[in-house]
Amino acid sequence: MSAFLLGLFRKFSAESDRGLRGMENPGYRTGSFDGLHRPSDDDDDDDLVDIAGATLDFSSTDDDPPLSSGGGYEEYSSSRAAGMNGNGPTKLVDPLEDPLPGLGTYEDFNTIDWVREKSKDRDRHREITNKSRQSTVALLHSVSDAFSGWLLMLLVGLMSGALAGGIDIAAHWLTDMKDGVCLIGFWFNHEHCCWTSNETTFQERDRCPQWKSWGELITGTSEGAFTYIMSYLMYIFWALLFSFLAVTLVRAFAPYACGSGIPEIKTILSGFIIRGYLGKWTLIIKTITLVLAVSSGLSLGKEGPLVHVACCCANILCHLFTKYRKNEAKRREVLSAAAAVGVSVAFGAPIGGVLFSLEEVSYYFPLKTLWRSFFAALVAAFTLRSINPFGNSRLVLFYVEFHAPWHLVELAPFILLGIFGGLWGALFIKANIAWCRKRKSTRLGHYPVIEVLVVAAVTALLAYPNSYTRMSGAELISELFNDCSLLDSSQLCGYKQPTNTSETGGGNSLADRPAGEGLYTALWQLALALIFKMLITVVTFGMKVPSGLFIPSMAVGAIAGRLLGVGMEQLAYYNHDSVIFKGWCSPGADCITPGLYAMVGAAACLGGVTRMTVSLVVIMFELTGGLEYIVPLMAATMTSKWVADAFGREGIYEAHIRLNGYPFLEPKEEFEHSSLAVDVMRPRRSDPALAVLTQEGMTVGEVEALVESTHYSGFPVVVSQESQRLVGFVLRRDLLISIDNARKRQEGVVSASQVVFTDHAPAQAPDAPPPLRLRGIMDLSPFTVTDHTPMDITVDIFRKLGLRQCLVTHNGRLLGIITKKDILKHMAQIANRDPDSILFN
Repeated sequence: MSAFLLGLFRKFSAESDRGLRGMENPGYRTGSFDGLHRPSDDDDDDDLVDIAGATLDFSSTDDDPPLSSGGGYEEYSSSRAAGMNGNGPTKLVDPLEDPLPGLGTYEDFNTIDWVREKSKDRDRHREITNKSRQSTVALLHSVSDAFSGWLLMLLVGLMSGALAGGIDIAAHWLTDMKDGVCLIGFWFNHEHCCWTSNETTFQERDRCPQWKSWGELITGTSEGAFTYIMSYLMYIFWALLFSFLAVTLVRAFAPYACGSGIPEIKTILSGFIIRGYLGKWTLIIKTITLVLAVSSGLSLGKEGPLVHVACCCANILCHLFTKYRKNEAKRREVLSAAAAVGVSVAFGAPIGGVLFSLEEVSYYFPLKTLWRSFFAALVAAFTLRSINPFGNSRLVLFYVEFHAPWHLVELAPFILLGIFGGLWGALFIKANIAWCRKRKSTRLGHYPVIEVLVVAAVTALLAYPNSYTRMSGAELISELFNDCSLLDSSQLCGYKQPTNTSETGGGNSLADRPAGEGLYTALWQLALALIFKMLITVVTFGMKVPSGLFIPSMAVGAIAGRLLGVGMEQLAYYNHDSVIFKGWCSPGADCITPGLYAMVGAAACLGGVTRMTVSLVVIMFELTGGLEYIVPLMAATMTSKWVADAFGREGIYEAHIRLNGYPFLEPKEEFEHSSLAVDVMRPRRSDPALAVLTQEGMTVGEVEALVESTHYSGFPVVVSQESQRLVGFVLRRDLLISIDNARKRQEGVVSASQVVFTDHAPAQAPDAPPPLRLRGIMDLSPFTVTDHTPMDITVDIFRKLGLRQCLVTHNGRLLGIITKKDILKHMAQIANRDPDSILFN
């Protein structure tokens, strides 16, 4: 069983061929093993990478320092050789008691060595356990080590909840600032400004003398065309100012702060390293610019970026704890929990956040991570509740409670909303990816500031005349989810008054009533808002500002659902004697709840875009607090997923991962081709033979010449050039570091010294230089498949075992190598896509 578990984590990694060109740096690169064949033009990738559409140069890694090299060579070789050899490390000729600089770190755009990280953590835990039996101090250290994970989760929850509360308060204030200012204190938003006023009326509860619109301040009057025009112009001015500040700050200080962040988080959690993406500057700039971007009125939300913010908090706090600072695999467990925290503070849904991390984001999610995710999400939700950013004792602005039950007949319109959500999701993904590809491939991508300003200007220009597009996305959803009551003055509650008291429903709710003039006006405005939101969101998502997709998608679905709900309500009112409504919808009863339709439509559209199912239903359930609405939500969500999957199985995040060429093997994608491993492996039949090392017989000079003449990140070790019997695999970085260290620290190692990978050095002449024994740095159990292994099985092995590469053999003879990039290219060719788009465009 232990051998199987060791194989389960065998070297999970995937990255570009260029991973080895940084060997001049003090730290080594965890390079790609992409095809041990002669280098060609298409093997070299640029030193630039396109993250969320922004072409950047990531030569600096100050934001997120690499893992400490403490533990060094001795710890590394002992865990590796002892685990694979059973004999402990075989050291170089010179004693290597001091750690080698560079070993144990990773550089940009490389993948972690999962088996080494797991082995290091097991060795560390075993050492602490053994010492804990020897002294009380060591026992206390063992207890603190076990408790450190929960303490880290506590800190992540507190920090993320506090930041989310601050973002909510600041965004609410700046959003209201586009409309006017509070005279008793400019730091008050509209609602807080009018809280203590005694001069508000029921009809105009939002108006108070303390709050003045910009038109009123400039013209001195609250009515008239000139006042309206001045307010209109000030609204556009503030929108342009906020959007300009957001894109400028992102472009100048933290290019990684743009976009949603979830596609990159998924790639990072799969083992890939993007230095600085979760660093302190990214956290600071993303927090500030997220407030500005949301306040500018652009069609975007803060929910996706909040996941990025929470992961930044977790990554920064990991540096306070040694076992997380020095182990990338352990750090990714914390990041999985942080993703749950982000959704918890975004929707006030701790359980939904945990399920979101499990279903949508995480690649490796052990049971221990599930418990810690739940704890961190709970702490974050409690922190946000304590801050109370919306002043309603709720965690989100659009928390609702419905009281009227739903009827079985209503499943038909709910499923209809699911069909709409699936169609909208599939259409949105195709349109948005096409626009983002156009942005990347044309001059449009060279002017991100102008693009953001133009979109912000168009959005403000078209949004202001319509009250439903002028308000923020969260306020719009709250308005659409609202269940009309006796005290409601909203236009959506503009029904005709009941002619007698018998038509009034019980409690604070009203029976179904005929639509009035106010409601008809609201429906026209909602129809225009639906078209506007559907079009503008396509070009907004993916711009160089923080942009989430949850709120815009939910807004589209909520508008469609509210329109359908009002239609059903009027149909029931005028046709309560028909077969459909007879028996359950009597006159004077509150039969249809339009707000429920808005909620179901919101879930359907969000599910169609992201392909979330279980986590989405739980999130919506936590928003409403009603168990009786789970079935409508499930029906709409599953229908939207089925309909959207009929047009393409990729959600929006998977589509952006593929667009940006990230090395991510999607577990949901099926491999249906009947090719074999020999068809995909490198080298091809027309290529030169593999570049290999022999276990003895090569000199230091020959090894250095082979390394310098190739770009490969690792070399198979064989018995001899003639037999090609596989012995092991050695990484390029280990070769260079070990040879350089031997030349510096041991006399007698020269270019003529033999390099041996065996237990015992071969017999040599008395005057020959001492050999260089490197068996300790060789992987004696590299993962192998035979040449006739079907590729569907090989792909499953790469996905489930997290492999980075595997060697292809025939009766023990080495034939070639398959890397994750080879598989991604092969799958792209099968899908008639450009294989050269894999791994960074």
